[in-house]
Amino acid sequence: MTKRLEQIFSLIPTCDTFADIGCDHGYIAKKMIESGKCKKVVISDVSAKCLAKAQDLLSDEISDGRAVAVVSDGFDNLPPVDLALIAGMGGEEICAILSKANTLPQSLVLQPMKNTQKVRLMAVKLGYCIKKDFTFLCGKIFYDLILAERGVDSLSDEEAEFGRTNLSEKPVAFIKKLKNKIASLKKFASGKGVKIDTKEQMENEAKRLQNYVDD
Repeated sequence: MTKRLEQIFSLIPTCDTFADIGCDHGYIAKKMIESGKCKKVVISDVSAKCLAKAQDLLSDEISDGRAVAVVSDGFDNLPPVDLALIAGMGGEEICAILSKANTLPQSLVLQPMKNTQKVRLMAVKLGYCIKKDFTFLCGKIFYDLILAERGVDSLSDEEAEFGRTNLSEKPVAFIKKLKNKIASLKKFASGKGVKIDTKEQMENEAKRLQNYVDD
């Protein structure tokens, strides 16, 4: 597995039945079974052609009943599961999958590629409590990773924007991401031909983000 998938796998808690929605090659589902983190996996994708890759990888598990492959748009055709992973999709797509589901599991692990703030707010709106929410770095790309469990929760504006664990623990990747953003804002603001009001907006945003770096 890639380092990104290893990081995602490390956050997934032990469960009885695990679902990987949009499972790609099925590497995480395979490791969930092999590691004993779950008893059964459900691999799914909206495309039968894409799902075939994961079916090949988990052919033995499918044969002995430890894995089930389902062509499904989100949760539409899934059997009941305890925990579902949705990773590698845009935040708005993840929100759409969650909001239209008739039944949702006890726990979710979510790794949006963008619009993470919308995902955090949607999870809480649907009755989840965010247990972990942090940024990690693989290569040159920053990713956000969320673990949510059924429960009552509310997010401050800061928690919705940055992630609860990032604010409380200040992981290295989170600070590096902010520093990169600050440097980009300053570079843009100092460019030739930048309008005064735009320059001020960029500088103010850089100062705002710097507060989280300095805390």
